[in-house]
Amino acid sequence: QVQLVESGGGSVQAGGSLRLSCAYSGYAYNRKCMAWFRQAPGKEREGVASFSVGAGSTGTGYADSVKGRFAISQDNVKNTMYLQMNSLKPEDTAMYYCAARSAWGYDCIGTMTATPESFAYWGQGTQVTVSS
Repeated sequence: QVQLVESGGGSVQAGGSLRLSCAYSGYAYNRKCMAWFRQAPGKEREGVASFSVGAGSTGTGYADSVKGRFAISQDNVKNTMYLQMNSLKPEDTAMYYCAARSAWGYDCIGTMTATPESFAYWGQGTQVTVSS
């Protein structure tokens, strides 16, 4: 059974940084995509960053709104995925979710276009609040 548990959210002033963590278990696929999504009140859930493993290659993807500010990474030894968020803006305020699926795809690399519907596994979310 796949389990994803996020942590690291909190409140920060604009320009500050936070690092989110997603500890996962029961998730072992040769081809996969793991991602961070976020959802602000009254808005749809949107992709933020993704990490994809395909046929002998890996890649990352980012939403245009976070490119150059956020960085996704993975530690296979600790079974943990991270999202380093720098230069935070008030518009980054949202609940952040970790997600995973067993399929690799071009929607998980470059400009992230992967949709929530394509992910089978989700964490419970961690709140990020950025004040101006």
